[in-house]
Amino acid sequence: MTPNFIQIHYLTSYAGALLNRDDTGMAKRLPYGGAMRTRVSSQCQKRHWRMSDGLHSLLKIEGAEESYRSRDLVTKLVRAPFEGEIAEEILNAVEPYFQTAVYGSKKDVPKKGAAKKGKAKAADPASDEAVEDMGPDVPKTGRQPLLMGHPEIRFLRDEFAKIVTSATTPAEARVAAAAFCEEKAFKAAMQEMRDRAALHMGLPAALFGRMVTSDKSANVDAPIHVAHAFTIHAEESESDYFAVMDDLAGPADTASDHIGETELSSGIFYGYVVIDVAGLVSNLTGRDRKEWLRADRGMAAKVTSHLLHLIAETSVGAKKGSTAPYAYAHTLLVEAGDRQPRSLSAAFRTAGRPTMEASEEALSAHLGNLDQVYETGEARRFLSLRNAASLPGAERASMRGITEWVRGVVLDGAV
Repeated sequence: MTPNFIQIHYLTSYAGALLNRDDTGMAKRLPYGGAMRTRVSSQCQKRHWRMSDGLHSLLKIEGAEESYRSRDLVTKLVRAPFEGEIAEEILNAVEPYFQTAVYGSKKDVPKKGAAKKGKAKAADPASDEAVEDMGPDVPKTGRQPLLMGHPEIRFLRDEFAKIVTSATTPAEARVAAAAFCEEKAFKAAMQEMRDRAALHMGLPAALFGRMVTSDKSANVDAPIHVAHAFTIHAEESESDYFAVMDDLAGPADTASDHIGETELSSGIFYGYVVIDVAGLVSNLTGRDRKEWLRADRGMAAKVTSHLLHLIAETSVGAKKGSTAPYAYAHTLLVEAGDRQPRSLSAAFRTAGRPTMEASEEALSAHLGNLDQVYETGEARRFLSLRNAASLPGAERASMRGITEWVRGVVLDGAV
């Protein structure tokens, strides 16, 4: 069986935390099955995984290239290295052309209300996918962050250097910058660079994708698909009243400089991640996804094993100083198969008892029913902190055993 997809399911318990806040500072929520649940967004999870600098950091993989999301890619990564070495007048003459080439022009800014009418896609600032291109002559706050890989930044910096080091006057610099940054010429140059660099978009973008509205050839499809995690039971939350005490308060003072409240929640969260193996290998090697079995799968195998550790061992969470929201997955189920993936979230459509035993039993029952009806035949490994736990067709293993098995599946291209 060819492992076209690897599916990862996890159950993780948190107590008294604020894992992911909405715009009002409250815990994010999701109505499901007639009950309100506490939720952790996919964007929140992906950001914590890609920003992790621990033992299993994605950027500790040999050959990995960084990606940068910012409104200031040109100013901080392309121009900044030449500050103090090249005359400011020449830098000022060249930078606007690169800003326009990278972010687009002012005419690309969507009109007020356009997103609601479907004319422009609004980008979630926490997203790893949605991106809008807005021009350098727009205030910084009106320009959406753009995601670019280090090889792309390096290429732009080299081209910037050629112009600013060879020009003797601002006028000469403007002519050279305009020639390079002309729309068709710039896109052709970037495409040529991308054809030479397999991981041009950087590893984070290769995993979680990117969308560039001004240049479709720069788009990257995400081979890692992440669902919003939610509690398997109805929300468990409270409003936590707190006071900030004044250490220098006198006898006549209230001894409190501030009072407030915040929301804390507890719960067992179900999370789901899918790895499109062909898409992953294609993004990492530059080979067509149809040829993934003939491509070098070494980095894909390492990425998959690192990602497994990050999913199971990296905690998301705001207010870390006051809640210490650190936890490892209690249950982890990994499947490898050749059929379309399917979430096991329906196991928890009816809000269950908030216990690990109940959540594992619901997961097992739903998985068994799917096996009986669809007979998809995935190979499976799982771990659980509960000795009595079992899942249909799944061999029990440690975290190390599961990651070694998955690496072998990707390297061999077979289950």
